[in-house]
Amino acid sequence: MKTRSLIIVTAMLLTACNNKTDKADAYGSFEATEVIVSSETSGRILKFDPAEGTEIEKGAEIALIDTTLFHLQKAEIDAGMKSVRTRISSINSQNDILNQQIANLNVNIARIRNMLKDDAATKKQYDDLTGQVAVLEKQIAANNTQKASIASELSVYESKKATFNEQVVRSSVKSPLKGTIIEKYSEAGEMTLTGKPLVKIADLSVIRLKVYISGAQLGSIKTGQECTVRVDDGRKGYTSFTGRISYISGKAEFTPKIIQTKEERVTLVYAVTINVKNDGTMKSGMPGEAIF
Repeated sequence: MKTRSLIIVTAMLLTACNNKTDKADAYGSFEATEVIVSSETSGRILKFDPAEGTEIEKGAEIALIDTTLFHLQKAEIDAGMKSVRTRISSINSQNDILNQQIANLNVNIARIRNMLKDDAATKKQYDDLTGQVAVLEKQIAANNTQKASIASELSVYESKKATFNEQVVRSSVKSPLKGTIIEKYSEAGEMTLTGKPLVKIADLSVIRLKVYISGAQLGSIKTGQECTVRVDDGRKGYTSFTGRISYISGKAEFTPKIIQTKEERVTLVYAVTINVKNDGTMKSGMPGEAIF
C-alpha cells in the first residue's frame, strides 16, 4: 500500500513537471500582410478571373477595366497631332520658298553691287533689292513665331496622349505582391469606380504572431532571437514551428481588451512580433503561442 502511494505521488509530480514545461511563455494571434487592391480607373470590368484562395504572383493581372473610351480619345488626339504637324510642315515649306527667293535676290544684289562700281546701276535698284530681302526675312521670322506657337499645341497633345496611355496601363489591375486572394469585392461585368476596392490579397508565406509579454520577460528576449511557435493540431496536441522575433515594443501598454479578468486588464505588457515561415497551416486570426 505504501509502495502504491509512492508511485501515485511520483506520477503526479512528473505530470506537474511536464505541464509546467509544456506551458507557453506568451499567447496571441497570427497576422498576415494584407493589401486591398483598388481600381485606378472607372468603367466596366471586362476580365476578373482569379478566385478567392488563388495564389497570385507579384505583377500578375487581376482584372481588366474597359479601355474603349481611352482608345477613342487617343485616336482623337492622334488626329489633332496630325493636323498640327501638317500646319508645321506647311510653314516649313513656306520658309523654304522664302529662303529660295532671298537666295535669288542676293544673287541680283551682288550683280547690282558690281554694276554700281561701274555706274551701270542706280542706288535705288540696290536699295529696292535689299528692302525685298528684309521683308522676306521678316516673313520667315513671323512664320517661325507661328510655328513655335503651333509646336506648343503639339506638346499639349503629347501630354494628353501620355495621360491616356497611362490610364490604359492602369486599366490593367496588377497584384502589388505575391500572395493569396482572400476576398473579392466585384465580378466581371460589373461597373467599377476609381478607388473602389476589387480584392484583398494576403502574403501568407511569412506570417506574424503578435503576442504580449510582461516586463519581467523583457530581459530574456531580444530582436532576431529564434523561438518556438505552437498551434493546436486538433488532437489535443501542438504543431511546432521555428519563429524569429522581429519586433519588441519599446512602450508598455495595457493588456488587450480580449483579456477579460479584472486583474489582467490593468497589467502593463509589451507587444512582441514573431515572424514564422508558413507551410499553409497558419491563417490570419488563428491563435498561437510562443516559447522563448
